[in-house]
Amino acid sequence: MITHEQIPTVLDHPVYDTDGNKIGEAKHVFLDDATGEPEWVSVKTGMFGTSESFVPIRDASVVEDHLEVPYPKDRVKDAPNVDVDAGGHLSEDEEHRLYQYYGIDWDAAWQQVNEPGAAGHSPTVTGGTTGMYASAGAGGDDAMTRSEEHMRVGIERRETGRARLRKYVVTEEVQQTVPVRREEVRVEREPITDENRDAALSGPEISEAEHEVVLHEERPVTQTETVPVERVRMTTEEHTEEETVRGQVRKEHIDTEGDDEDQRGR
Repeated sequence: MITHEQIPTVLDHPVYDTDGNKIGEAKHVFLDDATGEPEWVSVKTGMFGTSESFVPIRDASVVEDHLEVPYPKDRVKDAPNVDVDAGGHLSEDEEHRLYQYYGIDWDAAWQQVNEPGAAGHSPTVTGGTTGMYASAGAGGDDAMTRSEEHMRVGIERRETGRARLRKYVVTEEVQQTVPVRREEVRVEREPITDENRDAALSGPEISEAEHEVVLHEERPVTQTETVPVERVRMTTEEHTEEETVRGQVRKEHIDTEGDDEDQRGR
């Protein structure tokens, strides 16, 4: 259980469960009417703090800069919704419902509060009702704390789509012109001269003979080879846009009641 001195440290600070999960922000601490001790803490939950759940504070503890309660986050968020009256009190029925939800023995808690001599109160005091803590009034003065809600806008990251790279093979026709050569037979005749006479008369005078010439030609031959031409990758880039978020917040106003003339005459 936290002390009165720790209440200002708890208010508007995070509330965590024992697994280290943040439940929300502590908004109000409720005191037991009989003992005056902290009994409940209300926690703003949800992305924008739109829900308020009640958690028993008797087994809670202040750890560094936050409050730690011995209940899982989901259990706290699913706690029964209760309405606080204009005086900042929980009714006995509402508190009974919360006791049952959190598995706390209502009869044992009631008897502990109402036993003779407990916290200086008589046995007739109803220990089931609790009053909301006011930071100034809890010290014994006559001040009243006025509270208001502030909207806190959070950001969540969600998946909007996926992109992937896929490689596939296509076949296409390519054309390239290359020069090719071929041999053709050409008959050359030369007259007998003094320079070639000896070669011309080296054979028999009259005979039959054959001479064969092999012809060649070039043909284009193709082959393929695989070469890397480029590397492709995907990256993401962030673009920041301004969006306007609207919500509703509540604030408390304090009015005075009474006859000023009567007050001055006293």
